[in-house]
Parts: sequence; C-alpha cells; structure tokens
Amino acid sequence: AEYSTFWDIAGMKPGVITGDTAWNVLRFAKEKGFAIPAFNCTTSSVCNSVLEAGAKIGRPVMIQFSEGGSAFFCGKALPNKQKEASILGACAGAHYVRNVSPAYGVPIFVHSDHCAKKLLPWFDGMLEADKCYFQDNKEPLFSSHMLDLSEEPHDENISICAEYFKKMAPMNLILEMEIGITGGVEDGVDNSGVAKDKLYSTPEDTEMVWNALSPISEKFTIAAAFGNVHGVYKPGNVILQPDLLDSFQKHLGAKLSVTKPFFFVFHGGSGSEKSDIDKAVSFGVVKMNVDTDTQWAYWEGLLKFYRVKMGYLQGQIGNPEGPDKPNKSNYDPRKWVRESEVAMANRVIEGCKDLSNV
Repeated sequence: AEYSTFWDIAGMKPGVITGDTAWNVLRFAKEKGFAIPAFNCTTSSVCNSVLEAGAKIGRPVMIQFSEGGSAFFCGKALPNKQKEASILGACAGAHYVRNVSPAYGVPIFVHSDHCAKKLLPWFDGMLEADKCYFQDNKEPLFSSHMLDLSEEPHDENISICAEYFKKMAPMNLILEMEIGITGGVEDGVDNSGVAKDKLYSTPEDTEMVWNALSPISEKFTIAAAFGNVHGVYKPGNVILQPDLLDSFQKHLGAKLSVTKPFFFVFHGGSGSEKSDIDKAVSFGVVKMNVDTDTQWAYWEGLLKFYRVKMGYLQGQIGNPEGPDKPNKSNYDPRKWVRESEVAMANRVIEGCKDLSNV
C-alpha cells in the first residue's frame, strides 16, 4: 500500500469525507485487509453512538440511512407519499453528521442504504441535495448512495444503475449497487421467501456490472450475493459462500490482468460467523452492513437500565428509598437514552474489530 496509515491519504480530515479521499480509504482498506462497518442510523442519538465508537478506537466508520430510517429521523408525523419525509430526513441526518462529526476526530462516510425501484423518488431528492451542496462546497452532501435494483432483471438493474451513475460521477459520488438478492427482512422489504438460487451471484453477473459501470467511474462497489440474509438467525440456517467472491475476482482479474478488481460490500452482516467475515474481507469486501445487532444493543442498554432501576421507574414520586422520594433523575431521557448509546457504541467497536478495522 502506498500509505502507512489512512491519515496519509490526500484530503484526509476528521468529519465527513467524500470523493477521492473517501475512495482512497476503501482502496487502502482492500490493500491492508480490513473493511469498514456501516451502521444504520435512525436518530441523532444513534448517530452519536457510532461517532463515539469511532472516536474511541480512532478509526473510520460509516453512518447510513435507509428510506424508512430517514423518514423516522425527521419525524413519523410528516407525510411521506412522495418520499418527501425520507428525502428531508436523509438530508437532515447528513447535515447533522457533517456538523458534529469533526468534533469526534475521525473520518466518516455518510451513505444512503437500499433504494429499490419504487423508492427512486427518494434517491432523486438526495441527488438534488448533493447537487446543491456541490455547487456551494465543491463536494456532495453524501459520501455515497446505494441503488438496490436486485429484484429487477439484471439488464434493467445494471442499466438504471449506469444511468444514475452518470449523474453521480461529476460530483465524485460513490455508487453501491446490488446484484443478486439479500434474503430476510429489512426496513419493510421482505425477501424471506426468495428462491435459493437468487441468493447467489455469478461471475458473469459481476462482470456485466463491471463492463457497464467502470467506463463511467472507478468509484463503485458491488453488493454481490453469496447467501446473505438480513437479520439474525440460528447458526446453520444461513449458508454463506464467501469463496464465491474470490471466484468473481479471479474471473474478471484474469481478463484484466489485475488482482482483485472488485470492491465488494457484505450485506446482512449481523450474526455472521467470524470465519466467513474474515474470508469475505480477504476476497475484497471493503464495507459490511450492520443493523440488527446494533438495534438489539441499543435496546439492551435500556433493558438493563430498567432492570437495575425498576423500583425508581414506576411513578414520578415514590421509590425504594421512600414514598415521597422523586424519580426525575432516573426517568430523565438523558439518563436512559445514554445507556442505550453506551451499549450500542460498544457493539459498534465490536463490529470494527470483526472487520480488522482497529
């Protein structure tokens, strides 16, 4: 690798990174054999948990917003028939992270997660925000966006991705696309009944993507399917085949005379075996999504707090110390939300360690 540390990369800074700087972090990760975890965030508190973890270990991390999570970020009371709340929430989240992340002292990617065909108005709105931000700041609002058209025929999937990538490339945005389907349920999208063969991509699939996107820009990643499933399941219920990623790399690499040409993304990372994660990273995975495990960690922080403080949380007045004793110091949201943040930050650090991002 040409850099001894990611801080040596041109343009590196604490806070949100984009363009060549962001892409070179992914290149550095692939060369050094680590990947960067991406955590789905739904509130500023969840964002803070990720930022806190990144700061504690001094490593880059990714904050990503799904369409549903974006709508939640700005408030579920807002109308969203035209995806206006999802656009507003994603942009508000990105601006929030841009404003506070420099104080945490580490580089941050801001990413938008799965965008299916029916959600393209959301994607269009975010791209418009990127354009406006780019005009004023010479960089896009987000670091990267994901198009998930894996439910569509491959030709349509790839052609729509290319169409959007042409709009993104002038702003130096990174595109993540998916070929093959991630099973399970995520953000209201249910792929739990998908045919088994759809859960595995082929060398021909990934080569098609390369041929269509590489002439536009080098800045694209592929969420190739190798048996991935969203959610956490009993061991043995999900059959991951990370060796497929190696076959994709070798298939195209032989034609291009290049070692590991692809930058892969690992979807459905929660609950995965460490051995599968290690293999996937060695075969060119530079990003892994984690959501289910951090959702549980955030909840468990509150659960443990409640179990310890139960006697102080049954009313505003009256606790084990006396019937007239106030409980405000325990039900103040800053108290119990903080417990969730600490628990999630610890799980984020664990996610970084799983990917050798330490």
